[in-house]
Amino acid sequence: MNPFLTVERRGRIAILTMDRPDSMNAIGTIEDCDNIVETFFALGNDRSVSAIVLTGAGRAFCTGGNIKGIRDRQGIGPLDQPDSTATNYRRGVQRATRAMLDCDVPMIAAINGHAIGLGLDLACVCDMRVAADSAKMAASFIKVGIIPGDGGAWTLQKLIGYPKAAELFLTGRTFDAAYAQSIGLVGDVVPAAELMDKAMALAEEIAANSPRALRLTKRLLREAQHGRAGDVLELSAAFQALVHETADHKEAVNALLGKRAPVFTGD
Repeated sequence: MNPFLTVERRGRIAILTMDRPDSMNAIGTIEDCDNIVETFFALGNDRSVSAIVLTGAGRAFCTGGNIKGIRDRQGIGPLDQPDSTATNYRRGVQRATRAMLDCDVPMIAAINGHAIGLGLDLACVCDMRVAADSAKMAASFIKVGIIPGDGGAWTLQKLIGYPKAAELFLTGRTFDAAYAQSIGLVGDVVPAAELMDKAMALAEEIAANSPRALRLTKRLLREAQHGRAGDVLELSAAFQALVHETADHKEAVNALLGKRAPVFTGD
């Protein structure tokens, strides 16, 4: 079986493609989750990576869990007993979510098609989202009689607020890219043929900056989501003290004063 995620490198950008087009990139097995964990761990530890673009092969971004596997109690969902099922969620989809949350590389979701349930939640874990105008999305766990077991109850309301997240989770309705943009869930909406160009342009703009400052800025933003103002200020002082000692900071200052483009090394 091929890995769930294929990895393509373009300079300092890693393009990750969920590669199960025959099943609309549904996540069906613990091995799929393991591959997500391993890939994000590896990229997070690779200092030559400054941005990640996550997308799907074929006509879907990711349609969530494999419904047939859920029915048959195989794969990432229910097992023989409730305690086994809870362990399976922790071991599978929740571990994948944690790996993405722990990755300090800036991440862009390029939503090329259907992003449903778990698929939408994977997009929400990314730092930014761009969507094809033909994309469809849904927080539709309720439609199959379950709850968002992958962390979506945390991530979606961080992006769009409690009332709107509650509306989407409790109705399970499907919505289009224009609506997602109107509620702040996605940024740019473009024709499908232009999606990867748009995502790559954003990734290149990000990756042009100092690699260490990028990662520390992302971590600071993440911590600020749930930290107290005083704690965030203390963390900001610590991170600032670190980046002031980097070669890239000195290069950025000299380039600005010298009116030239900086050349960053990640040092």
